[in-house]
Amino acid sequence: MAGNPRNGRPYRRLVDWLRAQRLPCWICGHNIGYELDARHPLSFTLDHQVPLSRGGDLLDPANARAAHRRCNSARGNRTAPKRPERTSRRW
Repeated sequence: MAGNPRNGRPYRRLVDWLRAQRLPCWICGHNIGYELDARHPLSFTLDHQVPLSRGGDLLDPANARAAHRRCNSARGNRTAPKRPERTSRRW
């Protein structure tokens, strides 16, 4: 029986590699609290640019991005970060 691939050594290595870079959130652009508890909304999570449900590779470093837990959850399985819509008042 196969276990959860996110508990495996290759995935943990990818998470550690990305965490060591201390990059800002790729979705909102703000700094990530790398020292925060993993359950905190502004803590670090590994996000996949191409979601796994859309064919993204779990272990591909080119698909891995640093994100806030809140931003990652809000984005869901969309392929592009959710951008606020700007409406113009110009007539």
